[in-house]
Amino acid sequence: MAPRLRSGGSRASGPVIAAKEKDVQSSFRVQVCKDYLVFASAHFITFRGHQCETLHGHNYRVGVMVEGAVDDECLFVLDFSILKRIVRQLVDAIDHKVLLPTRNPKLGYRHEGDKVHVDYFGQPTYVFPAADCAMLPVQNSTAEMLAEYLGNQVREQLATEGFTHLTVLELEVEENFGQSATYRVSLAGD
Repeated sequence: MAPRLRSGGSRASGPVIAAKEKDVQSSFRVQVCKDYLVFASAHFITFRGHQCETLHGHNYRVGVMVEGAVDDECLFVLDFSILKRIVRQLVDAIDHKVLLPTRNPKLGYRHEGDKVHVDYFGQPTYVFPAADCAMLPVQNSTAEMLAEYLGNQVREQLATEGFTHLTVLELEVEENFGQSATYRVSLAGD
């Protein structure tokens, strides 16, 4: 089959498609990753079988990104200060805490007075002051699950505040320099 010809007689490798301005789809994204969007927390994770990592800590850093249409009046997707405020509240709530995953089937928790007792497969493992614990509704305190948890919290807060024009939210949790996990969720239809 011979190549198609464009008007003017030149050869083309395929059909010529004229882009119409109304057919062009675009979106904008804003991102916040500040030095104060951090939390220093202790955690441990459980592995397959009967293995439990030892208690240790990280200086976590959080970054958040949202996509959406630009507001006609203000000409921004979302004011940076809104994202900073929401994420700052979330990281402050778990800063200097022991992160305990309440949905982990390998762990059991007993609250006795002002203490939280953590059992691993029925064996007493840790005892923490309750005030020093962040009981998180996740299955494991991995960077991935922390990113999902924080991302969903940001999503809920944005919806509560009426920011329904956003289409994508992405939240990154860095647990060490160059070592991070990202949670991405489509907000279309929320």
